[in-house]
Amino acid sequence: MRGAGVLATAQRHLQIRQIIAAVLPPALGAVCQVAKAEQQSLLLAVPSAAHAAKLRQLAPSLTRALTNHGWNLNEIGVRVQAGLPGTETKVSRPKEAQPLEATALQAFEALHANLRPGPLADAVARLLVHHGATPK
Repeated sequence: MRGAGVLATAQRHLQIRQIIAAVLPPALGAVCQVAKAEQQSLLLAVPSAAHAAKLRQLAPSLTRALTNHGWNLNEIGVRVQAGLPGTETKVSRPKEAQPLEATALQAFEALHANLRPGPLADAVARLLVHHGATPK
């Protein structure tokens, strides 16, 4: 009997999530999760305060959309919940480094030769080694 209740709750959450995803902008709809749906209130979870602010702005249109689909809601609450699954948005970009030309390498070698030992000289030496030159 309890399993049927859990299944019904999961189905309600999925139905609400589909409606919400259709109404919200794609970036916000992808990270918005239904946390709780009880009686006439709905609690949504988002990963950041910026998402929560935008969701609060869109709450009236969400309420209308859900009402149009047969859900009787009077209140939509928003909770910030860091670490929601599926919210990783890291985008890796290809490295845009260009190799140094021979004249640039010679200039850095001359600079390294005139520097006092210290952090700057070490950094210039690492730069030279990285680009295939040997510091003098």
